[in-house]
Amino acid sequence: MFLKYKPTWMLENIYQITPEQLKKHGIKAVLTDLDNTIIAWNNPDGTDELHKWIQEMKAAEIPVIVVSNNKAERIERVVNKLGLVSIARAMKPLAKGFRIAEKQLGLPKEAFVMIGDQLMTDIRGANGAKIRTILVQPIVETDAWNTRMNRAMERFVMKHLLKKFPEEMQWRKEL
Repeated sequence: MFLKYKPTWMLENIYQITPEQLKKHGIKAVLTDLDNTIIAWNNPDGTDELHKWIQEMKAAEIPVIVVSNNKAERIERVVNKLGLVSIARAMKPLAKGFRIAEKQLGLPKEAFVMIGDQLMTDIRGANGAKIRTILVQPIVETDAWNTRMNRAMERFVMKHLLKKFPEEMQWRKEL
């Protein structure tokens, strides 16, 4: 049961992911969560480091699509500034948003990776869609009110995963 929540990789943050690492694993497109993955949930502007990372992905011709459960208006405020495409109301952990991304880019699921900070939505959803995953640490320690319940359940699941897969479930600096 807990395998549904096990990430393929665990990295400290999204900025550690390079185009070279992605290409080495046959990854041609990045799906990413929004809040606490690429931006702090309470700061929609993003950091200079994020802007640099996005430019690196664009230069390597690796599309980045934001797949979020948020409303389109909330996401567009961020992605328009970053020059990204988004899928709003993705209904994670259901596969809806991931299937839309596959159709938009015309790539097989093996060509994608989903990056997110939550086991319960990002990782579970992508695993269910048979897409590889990268769990990153949340950018900030606080969460929006609707995420706090997930975090409590996430701690329980993470404890089990750490016990069962101690070698694999470690924070790393690269894929």
